Amino acid sequence: MKRYKTIDLFAGIGGIRRGFDEAFGDAVETVFASEWDAKAQETYRANYPDSIEVSGDITQIDEKDVPAFDICLAGFPCQAFSLAGAKKGFNDDYKGMSRGTLFFDVVRICTHHKPSVIFCENVKGLTIHDKGRTFDIIKGTLTELGYTVHESVLNSKDFGVPQHRERIYIVAFRNDIDSSDFHFPLPTDSSKRIRDIIEENPVPAKYYLSDVYVETLRQHRARHESKGNGFGFEIRDWDDIAGAIVCGGMGRERNLLIDMRQTNLTPTTKIKGTINTEGIRKMTPREWARLQGYPDSFALPVADVHLYKQFGNSVSVPVIKAIAEQVKVTLDKHEKGAVE
Repeated sequence: MKRYKTIDLFAGIGGIRRGFDEAFGDAVETVFASEWDAKAQETYRANYPDSIEVSGDITQIDEKDVPAFDICLAGFPCQAFSLAGAKKGFNDDYKGMSRGTLFFDVVRICTHHKPSVIFCENVKGLTIHDKGRTFDIIKGTLTELGYTVHESVLNSKDFGVPQHRERIYIVAFRNDIDSSDFHFPLPTDSSKRIRDIIEENPVPAKYYLSDVYVETLRQHRARHESKGNGFGFEIRDWDDIAGAIVCGGMGRERNLLIDMRQTNLTPTTKIKGTINTEGIRKMTPREWARLQGYPDSFALPVADVHLYKQFGNSVSVPVIKAIAEQVKVTLDKHEKGAVE
């Protein structure tokens, strides 16, 4: 059995890697990982205690210093293409670093190594950014590099997690690999609801909103509604599915819950006013982890503020696993043909 080597670029907390690990089992080995955010590195190391060191800024790493690999995993930053963001695409600049052009670091490394597969994930907005030209550049670049490109928009809610989260997935096979039979997975489980990811025990009072903050949110939504906008906080029913969780604050305010199980409403953090008596709370980081398909064994070693950002930026692991299983079918078929 061939053991495929992967590299994990823009690794975050390792969601794409986890999906491939679950799909490939012992047939996969991560040989390189890169993530520039120090807190994400901390979470990554806590959950993947292997011998590789998590490298930093990929733009500063020579492609020749990256070990040989078979599969490139690259969830390159999505902020530049997000429907919720400024949508600057390849012109986006953040702290002197162009997030939109980080895709070309994937190209730079893969041009040198020519792996069997290049796997990319991004926000759905990438497909329509700049009237589709940005996405055409990405696909065209991979084609020129010698790859056959497959792409599909999949929704996490169809793969066993109760979250409406549409993302574009790109799987590019090197042209010498027959990928004509490759197909993206069909939905596997659309039955899950928020109650399936709720903490089993009453959550601490710190996750409950203050009465002052609840009133602020209501006034904020009322102002937007008076202008005909739909922007504002949202309380989700336990039998509903969550909206997409994102790294910004509204990712929490758009997924509030009513949970009356906590009876001790004594504030444990500094708040304005008192804790609301309506049972309105935000989801916990563990609940967000479950919304992304991470097992409860996944360690949460950093403060909540970082965990919300990390899970908001993460992929939904079950979707990655389902795609990776199809990738493995195509690669194994190629390897069997090569042996015969």
